[in-house]
Amino acid sequence: MTKVKWGVISTANIGVAKVLPGMLKSPDIEIVAISSRSLKSAQEWAGKLGIPKAYGSYEEMLADPEIEAVYNPLPNHLHVPLTLLAAKHGKHVLCEKPIAITAKEATKLKKAPRKVMIAEAFMVRHALQWIDARKRVQAGEIGEVRAMQVLFSYFNNDPKNVRNMAGIGGGGLLDIGCYPITVARYIFGAEPTRVTGTIDRDPKFKTDRLMGGLADFGKGRHLSFTISTQLAPYQRVHIMGTKGRIEVEIPFNAPPDKPNRLFVQGMEMNQGQMFTYPVSDQYQLQAEAFGRAIRSGKKLAWGVDDAIKNMKIIDAFFKSEKTGKWEKV
Repeated sequence: MTKVKWGVISTANIGVAKVLPGMLKSPDIEIVAISSRSLKSAQEWAGKLGIPKAYGSYEEMLADPEIEAVYNPLPNHLHVPLTLLAAKHGKHVLCEKPIAITAKEATKLKKAPRKVMIAEAFMVRHALQWIDARKRVQAGEIGEVRAMQVLFSYFNNDPKNVRNMAGIGGGGLLDIGCYPITVARYIFGAEPTRVTGTIDRDPKFKTDRLMGGLADFGKGRHLSFTISTQLAPYQRVHIMGTKGRIEVEIPFNAPPDKPNRLFVQGMEMNQGQMFTYPVSDQYQLQAEAFGRAIRSGKKLAWGVDDAIKNMKIIDAFFKSEKTGKWEKV
């Protein structure tokens, strides 16, 4: 495959610390430019990462005819505007999650030119352990999957961090609560019909710092999860079936330099098998999959329509916080 030439919008930490190092490992990817509102910052990161071009504005980089695809890791409130601007310049866009702040905002992405591909960057759908977990579920290895349970937390009380700024889409549900929703849809192969949740908000930041959610997927299936931005760092996923269970050890921040693992148990307690996967980088695999779609012209497995579905579920959870009731999706 001819290398896809990428540009990067902003020097956000998620990009320079995790995503770009993964992409730079790939023989199918060439990152030709990085941009920032500060030319100095762009130049510094271009030098550190070995990227040839640095731009002091997003618009200047988007006008570069060499760039085919753009990675957008900007704060949440800028995901839609800059993705649309990139699409207007004819660039395909891999946009960090969540793709928008609301489903209504996400629908604006449908106005992008049809020839432009836009995807939400849920790297877990390309991770080896998640691909295998879904295959095992689809093969009926653990029987009928009835429940998924997710814990995901970290501690961040920095008032200068965008995750703690309510006015620009900060808070736990948009930042990490989107992951339990995504992996449940991925494993169940279905959409929830209704959701309910409890939220505790930081009295100073006004962001949701602790949330417990329950999503009804119908046919006796549900997702339950707890996420927090102010608890000890931890993450784990349990997939429960009528004949066994699967436990994903590090489901979201899977290490790129160590083998990833999942545990499969049958009907005997404390007995099962640990499966180990080759060392891989889920961010590399995600960008390569996006590049293959660009080169083949085939429809994305998870495009804008899928992202809007995810946002509708998030909207319903926020509505449930206000009403204290189950809300339809």
